[in-house]
Amino acid sequence: MMRSVINQMLGLRLSTTGCSVTINQVREKGHLSRPRLRNPQWFLRKEVTKYDDLMTAENKQFVNELGSDNFGVPALKKETLVRTKESSANEAAVWTPSIRRCGLIARKIGQYPLWLKNGERIRTTLLQIADNHVIRYIPPEEYVPAQRPNVHNLHKRGCLLVGSETTNPALLTKEYAGLFRDSGVLPKKNLARFIVSPEAQLEPGTPLSVNHFGIGDFVDVRGKTVDHGFQGVVKRHGFKGMPASHGVTKTHRRAGNIGGGGEKGRVWPGTKMPGHMGNRWRVIKGLRVWRINSKYNVMWVQGSSVPGPTGGLVYIYDTILPLRKNKEAPPFPTFYGETEQATDDVWYEKVHNFKNESITYETE
Repeated sequence: MMRSVINQMLGLRLSTTGCSVTINQVREKGHLSRPRLRNPQWFLRKEVTKYDDLMTAENKQFVNELGSDNFGVPALKKETLVRTKESSANEAAVWTPSIRRCGLIARKIGQYPLWLKNGERIRTTLLQIADNHVIRYIPPEEYVPAQRPNVHNLHKRGCLLVGSETTNPALLTKEYAGLFRDSGVLPKKNLARFIVSPEAQLEPGTPLSVNHFGIGDFVDVRGKTVDHGFQGVVKRHGFKGMPASHGVTKTHRRAGNIGGGGEKGRVWPGTKMPGHMGNRWRVIKGLRVWRINSKYNVMWVQGSSVPGPTGGLVYIYDTILPLRKNKEAPPFPTFYGETEQATDDVWYEKVHNFKNESITYETE
């Protein structure tokens, strides 16, 4: 039962009575279609209906403790992590640029300027990796997605299910909370799947931190753009419009001629017209990691164009740009244990660290 529920959530192909049933998803036709506002049909209902149970504070605490004890074996501890690290080091899997590692789930928490040592000012975006754990690994022979992602050699790749931000099990449905029972971690608010190579698989319950990436690495960030709703051509496409003080009253912010003449006389595909703006998945590729704070699991990435509002969820991957891939081996398959740096705050070598002393006085 649990296996079928997980398969339905991940969009796997279910076989019943000798026939296969594929759960399909309606694809978005480029940027001209409406955004999908509903979850895919294989998603499980997450939150339960809230009723006023009129429980005392002691009873609520007892229910919360009882719910936390019903999730199988405990998550991976430090001793288990050391054994997992040793076993992964003893295996024959060695990192190569063609290997696809797992990604992270992060929150966009704002923008911040940094200065290079040559005086150049750069704009960065802060991303916080909030309580990420591996929930499940699906090998390539079992992973059949309902919506085929654009990934090279997908039939040779596995799938890692990662969750972020622990929540109270009493607020979730039995079906959704059951997805986390075998992993040994408490249920998470957010789930994401990452297509990985079989060599980069991780054990369920493995914690993922910001040290999964290194200083100077290039990453790809995927997020959903800010939802602006229905907008006109001036805001949606940047049209100039007619003069605001002179001219015809009803043409100040109108599009004008849409170029639909000719034999057929219709609106041609791709015409810039009013419509829904934002709420689309976008990927920004090749962003350098300038700074990492391992204490608060925060990274500073290049640019201020990371999609999504402040506080929104984004997904971080190793970049797929061939000229910006890691030349040195990153933590493979992920970072285990404690940091080796003397401080929790690590800066890229070209970035000026304002915490360092810039003026020194010699004693006379």
